[in-house]
Amino acid sequence: MADPELATRAPESDAAEDNDDLVVSSAPPPAYTPSASTSANPSSPNPAPALCDDCVTDRPTPEGAATKGELTKLNGVDAYISKPPSYPSTPARLLLLLTGGTGLLSVNNQLQADLFAREGYVVVMPDLFSGDPAPNSKATTEVASEIQQEANNSFLDLFKFKAVETAKSFLIDMWLARHTEEKVLPILHKVLEGAKDEFADAQVHGGGVYAVGYCFGGRYVLLLAKEKKKAGGTTSKGGEEDVEANAGKAEEEGEPYIKAGALAHATLVSTEDFVGLKAPVSLVSVESDPLFPDEVRERGEDLMREGGVEHEVQVYPGVPHGFAVVGEYEDSNIKTAQATAYEQMLKWIQDH
Repeated sequence: MADPELATRAPESDAAEDNDDLVVSSAPPPAYTPSASTSANPSSPNPAPALCDDCVTDRPTPEGAATKGELTKLNGVDAYISKPPSYPSTPARLLLLLTGGTGLLSVNNQLQADLFAREGYVVVMPDLFSGDPAPNSKATTEVASEIQQEANNSFLDLFKFKAVETAKSFLIDMWLARHTEEKVLPILHKVLEGAKDEFADAQVHGGGVYAVGYCFGGRYVLLLAKEKKKAGGTTSKGGEEDVEANAGKAEEEGEPYIKAGALAHATLVSTEDFVGLKAPVSLVSVESDPLFPDEVRERGEDLMREGGVEHEVQVYPGVPHGFAVVGEYEDSNIKTAQATAYEQMLKWIQDH
């Protein structure tokens, strides 16, 4: 785990709540120019597991915003489903939305799903954490702030402050240990099977399943963009693979789980996650993001180029990790970047 202060602090130091309307629409957003990432680094670093406050705590919800979808179960998995207003009379595409640590019941995550739904997608947002979202750090952050304000720089005051920070880090460590790739991927596979059955028309209309992911969910977009694991065949008594047992499975080999994906400020990504990608991907990245280091991203770009994977990477300067998820910011530049990032992700899946 990274240093507790690094793993739990909010990158934005002074963003405050306000009541301005969120600038997100299908029209071109106000001018904001992210820097296209073109650098490369031959190293292959892998970050230690880490999450920050922006991964586990929602921003204030836009005033007057109301969710449009419904909570239900899909192949035994709890999910939020948001559909276009004219569906099913008007054809739609099928989109999987993978959340950050705030999870299924986050109003902001549900509103994010609704944004894509209004653009013609049946959006399936599964509970990646089986009813166990990331520990909300707001309470412990407030306690730490109070201690810091009252501190006289005594050893005891500093000890108390560090103890709160360490507790936050410990809770996140324990939560990450409960939600590993081995736990999350089977949930996604079940949801994909259920979505393809329930919304077969949308899958056919779009030619496959699309995916967008934020923070924790961003890494899983990359994993779903890899080819499906070859199904292990049974073996006959003579030691030869049973051809009939594998009938119909060969067509899946080499195909990715999704048709195209887009991810924003992903966390827990390693360079190995870029190896073997098959589906085109778009990355929304934060400049100098400790949770998705530039070296990892740059090496990932090298690997995608070497593998002939269609991709785009836009790096957004001056914004906090987590900025692309629905939520209010006082800084107009962050709000504009949020709208631009949404347009980037939407356009990518629309074009594929």
